[in-house]
Amino acid sequence: MEQALYRLLEQQQIRYQRFEHPPVYTCEEAARLIPDLPGAECKNLFLCDAKGRQHFLVAVPAAAGVDIKALGDALEAKGLRFASPERLKNYLGLEPGSVTLLAAVNDSGHRVEVVVDAELWAADAILCHPLVNTATLSVPVAELQRLLRHTGHQPRVMAVPRRG
Repeated sequence: MEQALYRLLEQQQIRYQRFEHPPVYTCEEAARLIPDLPGAECKNLFLCDAKGRQHFLVAVPAAAGVDIKALGDALEAKGLRFASPERLKNYLGLEPGSVTLLAAVNDSGHRVEVVVDAELWAADAILCHPLVNTATLSVPVAELQRLLRHTGHQPRVMAVPRRG
């Protein structure tokens, strides 16, 4: 999967910088194990509504605490919650710890809505896992926009509600 992503990035002429590192599962581990990289650190959430009919890939600044209930209200998704590892594998082809905006490339059926926090989208570049948690790509936001357009995903850019 990772190699297919790199081929797609090359075909679409998407610019990025790649950094390898030990596996990271949380933003805290990433901050500790990965040196300062050029780009905004982000946290990615894979969420679904209570009935499992709507799915969302949400990206926010790494330090942001998300108010899931308020986000569900804003997205008109009742009972918004974290999706199971099985759903993550089924919808985005990922394992826990590898959730990334770049996973939109695996959603050819357009079953997942991409949501990006406006503050994050205003950055020059965003740090993204390349479908695995052993590397990080620094991708300029304009390049991410082009890639998401290519995949047929128009991100919903919004002020994602924060916790207290």
